[in-house]
Amino acid sequence: MKTSLYRVLLACGLVLAALVSPAGAAELTDLNGRKVTVPDQVRKISIDDGRFLVALSLIQADPVKWLAAWPRDVHRIGDATYAQFVAKFPALRSVPQVASSAGSFNLEAVLSAAPDVAVVSVGSGPTEAQTAQLKAAGIPVVFIDFFDNPFKNQDASLRILGQLTGGQAKAEAYVAFRRQHLDRIAQRVAKLAPSDRPTVFLEAHAGISKDCCNSPGKGNMGEYIDFVGGHNIGADVLKAPVGKLNIEYVISRDPQVYIATGGAHLEKAGGLVLGAGYDAARARASLAAIVQRQGIAQLSAVKSGNSFGLAHQLINSPIDIVAVEAFATWIHPALFKDVDPARTLAEINQQFLAVPYQGTGWTGLK
Repeated sequence: MKTSLYRVLLACGLVLAALVSPAGAAELTDLNGRKVTVPDQVRKISIDDGRFLVALSLIQADPVKWLAAWPRDVHRIGDATYAQFVAKFPALRSVPQVASSAGSFNLEAVLSAAPDVAVVSVGSGPTEAQTAQLKAAGIPVVFIDFFDNPFKNQDASLRILGQLTGGQAKAEAYVAFRRQHLDRIAQRVAKLAPSDRPTVFLEAHAGISKDCCNSPGKGNMGEYIDFVGGHNIGADVLKAPVGKLNIEYVISRDPQVYIATGGAHLEKAGGLVLGAGYDAARARASLAAIVQRQGIAQLSAVKSGNSFGLAHQLINSPIDIVAVEAFATWIHPALFKDVDPARTLAEINQQFLAVPYQGTGWTGLK
């Protein structure tokens, strides 16, 4: 039955594709460097990462109305944030589901949702053959990236979403806002000598299991650390954007700064919890417990109080500028004593986000 449905949809798509005139189309370059022809007026898109919904909410008053389908990967945005979206946009509950970028691409789910454009993640998404099949069915595929190379790809990815949804002006306004904040940090970091870069260990999803330790390597969150003038010890041994370090290596490097990320998805595992749905006291208590684990507790960063926690939902999306500023104040507190990530988040909430970010986004023990 699924095969028959696919063939019918494919045949219909071929006819529709043949009827589209060049005058009703536009061209863009996606984050895989592909020239993609998309409808001049897009009504619905599918996305393969729930965090793209947060990006859409920066540039659209109603981001949900643009969704033909989404992966329902609530853990990526957090239960509390999802509840906020549903409270404001109840239609999100009934948006059809497609596969998450964390799993295998489901061609039939996208065909069934029939978006005008399928927006997918760099590093995952459909194969070339599947992309060709979608194109033949009249569904162009556009790759964007808020994960692998955030500093390189964030602005371009938001601009693509703006072009697809008619939110170009809002996208440009946010890109300018973000660039202004990044430039302030970059100008100061440029004056640092290599010896002035403290060693940093970032443990992603801290406490998710007994195994140590999830860490960024080259790319991903490691770019944030490099950008603000730190030295990511994970990048010295991990060649991929993410990987695992053993605790012996971490102890041998004895980093000067320890940063953990977490969120509601770690509640059951006893890991670091903070972000939407958690107050400051709960977040700090959670971090205090996380750093008492064997191996972590003996690090100089923990003993000196240079230990911090960040809500994982603040990264891998355009609101990562808040995380960047938090990193800057933790790694170089004197250099960035006038930087206030809380004020920056308040400005983003007021000026841009359709669903304001709430809860404790970060915490520290000093």
